Amino acid sequence: MFDDLASSAVRSALTGLAARQRVSANNIANIQTPGFTASRVEFESALRSAVESGDSSPRVSPTVTASPLAARQDGNNVNLDEETMSSMDTGLRYQLMLRALDDKFGLVSTVLKGIR
Repeated sequence: MFDDLASSAVRSALTGLAARQRVSANNIANIQTPGFTASRVEFESALRSAVESGDSSPRVSPTVTASPLAARQDGNNVNLDEETMSSMDTGLRYQLMLRALDDKFGLVSTVLKGIR
């Protein structure tokens, strides 16, 4: 519906944050799995670069990589404290992006009501 820079950036951020939540949930679900390597999701730097370069519709795909954390004796490197903090941070960022998109729709709605 909206193809401006801000809306595209927010949609890309929501996609990246949703991917991060899924990956974090998978990491937590596998905390007791021997040999499991936790994953991380990165999208912010690619999104920042796209916006700074003037890309009018920055759509970046989240990148999933293996976590560099040291593994425990069983070969698993999931850190519950880190995953919990990441999940909380991601949830707050997701809510912030939803609020930004909602405000954008609200502004457009207000303008359209004024045109009638």
